Amino acid sequence: MEKNEEKLHILIITGLSGAGKTQVINCLEDMGYYCVDNLPPALLLKFVELSMQSEGRVDKVALVIDVRGGEFFSDLTQSLQELEEDRIPYEILFLEASDDVLIRRFKESRRRHPLSDRRQLTEAIQLERRMLEELRGKANLVIDTSGLSPRLLKDKLQSLYSESGTGKFTVNIASFGYKWGIPLDSDIVMDVRFLANPFYDPHMRMLTGQDRDVIEYVLDSPVTKSFTRRFLNLLKYLIPYYVQEGKTNLAVSIGCTGGQHRSVVLADYVAGHLKKMGYNVLTRHRDVAKYKMEE
Repeated sequence: MEKNEEKLHILIITGLSGAGKTQVINCLEDMGYYCVDNLPPALLLKFVELSMQSEGRVDKVALVIDVRGGEFFSDLTQSLQELEEDRIPYEILFLEASDDVLIRRFKESRRRHPLSDRRQLTEAIQLERRMLEELRGKANLVIDTSGLSPRLLKDKLQSLYSESGTGKFTVNIASFGYKWGIPLDSDIVMDVRFLANPFYDPHMRMLTGQDRDVIEYVLDSPVTKSFTRRFLNLLKYLIPYYVQEGKTNLAVSIGCTGGQHRSVVLADYVAGHLKKMGYNVLTRHRDVAKYKMEE
């Protein structure tokens, strides 16, 4: 093993077109990564070898490889196998988003989907999902950018890949509403619709799970107290095994009907306890901004 191989961090970024790969590569570049966009897969091993021969000048690289490579994209499986045969460690970051979000982004940017030749946009997106299905299964981390603002995505990347965050296990806690769909990047999904719903109290209907009255209403319930004790014990039991398997990120999604009250309270409560246990925790409330809509 060459000297620089021991500390070279290789991050391969891939995923759906329109899911935010350009934003990710820009953010990583700001964090000191040597970044290459649309690298032909056949050049992957050669590029890594050159990086290892840089005598420490390059210690972390981020490479975007996706379907824009056309017929060359099929070489990626072989290139990854070559890295594994040479015992060169690497990580895969896979970005995805829901179909409606991808369609909106393409329409807003007026960009052409790389697979849209003689195809409708929806057909191109579905074809790309099928092409990337196997690669998604190999990913170390999958990020669904559907509900992430540029700022939230940047914060997430910094917690994972900054100097202080690289290699540190992170638990991402998200609240959501089932009426808006389950987050695509969920590892663990917990349904809390069995808890009493503050929505039906006129005083709390237009509040959210970040308001004191709602928090007390949800957490003071004996059912909630029993549930949170059991759920935290489950996470306490599971997380060390995820770490043992080499996972660097765990996405825990907690859902209620609209993502306004119960899931928000529980997400903050669980996140607070996991932080006290020493874990790096990120929290987001995907649907709380929709609170004016009926639940």
